[in-house]
Amino acid sequence: MAISIAVETPLQDDVRALVADLNAYLIPLTPREYQFQLTVEQMAEPSVTLFVSRDGEGRAVGMGALKDHGGGLGEVKRMYTLPEVRGQRVGAMLLQRIEMLAQAKGISRLVLETGEAPGFEPAYRVYERGGFARCDAVLDYPDSGFSRFYEKKLDR
Repeated sequence: MAISIAVETPLQDDVRALVADLNAYLIPLTPREYQFQLTVEQMAEPSVTLFVSRDGEGRAVGMGALKDHGGGLGEVKRMYTLPEVRGQRVGAMLLQRIEMLAQAKGISRLVLETGEAPGFEPAYRVYERGGFARCDAVLDYPDSGFSRFYEKKLDR
């Protein structure tokens, strides 16, 4: 399957649908007070760059964002691919594009928070195959036992 990836606004109906699908998947897995999801409006803020993957027909099939925290620190947010494209490396391609942009922005450390519960294993595989290593709690996320944290140091 041909996949294209581009920076896009999250304020599109098909991206909103991806976000809704992701939220529907995540909400049952972790208590709500330990979920830290950006809304599409927050994803449209200047500090966030959203990548959208599309299939050959132009259908949005995945997304991932880079949030620039300044000071050389970036965060991977809202990574998601539709179930029917999983296993086709769409998540890996999105993660690679996020990393390339982070390097271009001078970010030297990428971090992320994901859930710590059954159902998150596909995400762990994408991050670990992408060179991310588990780490202690990052940014202002609580070390609650409901989150797993990853980091990756980037070459400048």
